[in-house]
Amino acid sequence: MNIANLFKIALKALANNKMRGFLTMLGIIIGVASVITMLAIGQGSKKSIQSQISEMGSNRIMIQPGADMRGGVRQSASAMETLKLTDYRNIADETRFLAAISPTVNSSGQVIYGANNKPSTIYGVNQDYLEIRRYNVNDGSMFTEQDIASAAKVCVVGKTVVDELFTNGENPVGKVVRFNKIPFTIIGVLTSKGYNSMGMDQDDVILAPFTTIQKRVLAITHLQGINASAIKEEYTQQAIDEISEILRRNHKLKPEDADDFTIRSMEELSSMMTSTMNLLTILLASVAGISLLVGGIGIMNIMYVSVTERTREIGLRMSIGAKGVDILSQFLIESILISVTGGLIGVIFGVIMALLIKFGANFPIYVQTWSIFLSFGVCTVTGIFFGWYPAKKAAQLDPIEAIRFE
Repeated sequence: MNIANLFKIALKALANNKMRGFLTMLGIIIGVASVITMLAIGQGSKKSIQSQISEMGSNRIMIQPGADMRGGVRQSASAMETLKLTDYRNIADETRFLAAISPTVNSSGQVIYGANNKPSTIYGVNQDYLEIRRYNVNDGSMFTEQDIASAAKVCVVGKTVVDELFTNGENPVGKVVRFNKIPFTIIGVLTSKGYNSMGMDQDDVILAPFTTIQKRVLAITHLQGINASAIKEEYTQQAIDEISEILRRNHKLKPEDADDFTIRSMEELSSMMTSTMNLLTILLASVAGISLLVGGIGIMNIMYVSVTERTREIGLRMSIGAKGVDILSQFLIESILISVTGGLIGVIFGVIMALLIKFGANFPIYVQTWSIFLSFGVCTVTGIFFGWYPAKKAAQLDPIEAIRFE
């Protein structure tokens, strides 16, 4: 019996039991749609986090003083004074894999303009900090090397600071604000960046020359940190190795001595977040895949029922010359048709559900082509796997016994 006739017989058998066929497909439809939607949610979240980390500077390197033990008590890193301007200058002069580097010092306090005030943090940096953190000046300008050399009382502010201090909508450039009683002239406003993936407001920031914060606000000579960015993300580790070598040399550390500094990179955070999201995606897909398994069991159950109901028909076909392989193919085709049709409908519903979540709930969604092919391929294999045994049972029936079956 040729394939075309087998397809006709299979389609006719499914047409005779439309409702039963649809209900059998329903398990596959729900399973495929769930897998596609769950994978889209997982991949969308992963892409969103990677994008936000990239906006923060995916090649960013953060150098902090290391914690130390004094009198049996571990000191906080902020209390240490191991980073000096010499370290910053040596790193800037000697490293080959850095695109930008900035010393950092900061202080928290109240920033005041007229009758308005808000708690904020002022960061002492240089011009490279804009490149490292992917900031841009939207209005006005950034402070200059001359401002740094003279410890000028100037600053650049973020949009959140502007919105909360200048409530009448006036242009903040040229205005004088006070930070812990010290006047600062605003010379620029940063382009808004919004919140990052960790929920931090990136616009609640005040930038000033690091020398100004050192001398006029904190009265210190050491650095609280150094921020840098590698030429490219893939060169981050080489840059870290060079920085570590320079700092150990400057701090006269012996080979057996532990580092008195800490180096972290956004690459570490990105890798950790990616691994977490990959694990979450696999978990979501596995939970959704259970419904696909249930759908496959439903196909096997219905095919068993179909074989039992059509036992006499099978006996008649075999008695007039149909071979076991023809009977096997007939029921296997029915099983595959149910799973493939259910898979196609499930793919459509899965994509629609993903889009509804994206635009309805404003959740990051990313439907990947491979997830559609994977879901469709799995449901096809499910149809073959769960349809094989009932079809094989039908093919092994004895024709005489099948004709006698009541």
